[in-house]
Amino acid sequence: MAALLGFLGYYHCLAAVLLSLAIVLVHGDIHSSFNMGYEVKRNEVKSCDFFQGSWVFDDSFNPLYDSSSCPFIGGGFDCQKNGRPDRNYLKYRWQPNDCALPRFNGIDFLEKYTNKKILFVGDSLSNNMWRSLICMLHSAIPNPNYTFASRGLLSTFSLPDYGVSVNWLKNGFLVDMAYEKIGKVLKLDSISTGQLWLGADVLIFNSYHWWTHSGRFQSWDYFQYGNKTVKEMDHMEAYKIAMTTWANWVDTNIDPSKTRVLFQGVAAVHFNAKEWGEPSDKGCIKQTEPLKGSTYPGPPVPGEAILKTVLSKMTKPAYLLDITLLTQLRKDGHPSIYARAGPKLIDCSHWCLAEFSIQLQLKKGKIHFKYLNNQNINKCSMLSWRAKERSSYSEDQKHE
Repeated sequence: MAALLGFLGYYHCLAAVLLSLAIVLVHGDIHSSFNMGYEVKRNEVKSCDFFQGSWVFDDSFNPLYDSSSCPFIGGGFDCQKNGRPDRNYLKYRWQPNDCALPRFNGIDFLEKYTNKKILFVGDSLSNNMWRSLICMLHSAIPNPNYTFASRGLLSTFSLPDYGVSVNWLKNGFLVDMAYEKIGKVLKLDSISTGQLWLGADVLIFNSYHWWTHSGRFQSWDYFQYGNKTVKEMDHMEAYKIAMTTWANWVDTNIDPSKTRVLFQGVAAVHFNAKEWGEPSDKGCIKQTEPLKGSTYPGPPVPGEAILKTVLSKMTKPAYLLDITLLTQLRKDGHPSIYARAGPKLIDCSHWCLAEFSIQLQLKKGKIHFKYLNNQNINKCSMLSWRAKERSSYSEDQKHE
């Protein structure tokens, strides 16, 4: 991260993540010093892990933008517009255990990234984060001069007065998906579209959500690696192989002195209320407050350990936006039945926007990603695994 922010001078559950992202992007590694107007003491920053903490209710806290004033949110993430009746979920801020989290300053961020290009590459959770960040930047400038466009898999947002562009490229697996005679083949050891990632000053990757799909909800027919093509294999083993392929691509193709690489960690879903001791509840439906404390009572997310292992072996390390815990605690941050489609679609994997700002704050502080703060922890309940898959699959189709 120090390298990341050092280069760019250097990005509500999302707000916390985004804030960490911003801190990293604006100030560098969380453990590096930064003096950009954030009210955080240098000695605190050196010893602080922004990703370990708890959600604290603060009635004076306001999101970094209002969903009604941001034109980029998208129907499925605008929970207030879609009828969510409560608003207290917008009043929680992420509090690290050992320091204060600085509030995102959009102007500082833009000045730091003047004439720079930031590219998000990933699935709909990456899109969730990207939209929250551009809303934060849009709200930071009075009457902003901006451009916004979507063409094919690429969505772009730019602020010409600063020369800053923040873009999102849809790519849920990062490795290749080929359409062959036998069907759709997920090639775990092949990346042929990496040239689309080159030229960015900051790359923020994400991949996990799609790997959990199975049965008729998965978007591939076969796995291929080496000289083997198989109909089925352990999905987490496939994920490990694919992420290793991605890591090797970064090590081979990225110059750390020119491009900072971050990986948006594994965000939690909240379909099974038994995990937090409320077996009679239907996942994230009607959840109005986060879990208390700094630990999640449920099982670990399988992909979290895999991703950390892969990243630890890179020769040109990517900075991990370690958002798993802060998203696990935000069972109240999802669109739930307020994802525009009504009760027939229950979304307990993405995050309500305006709330996602906290992650952005983290990503920006650490880089300013409010993945947790409400701008939703953006990642509610199905009584069965099959129902859970249906909801997750439907959400991907809607948002991606």
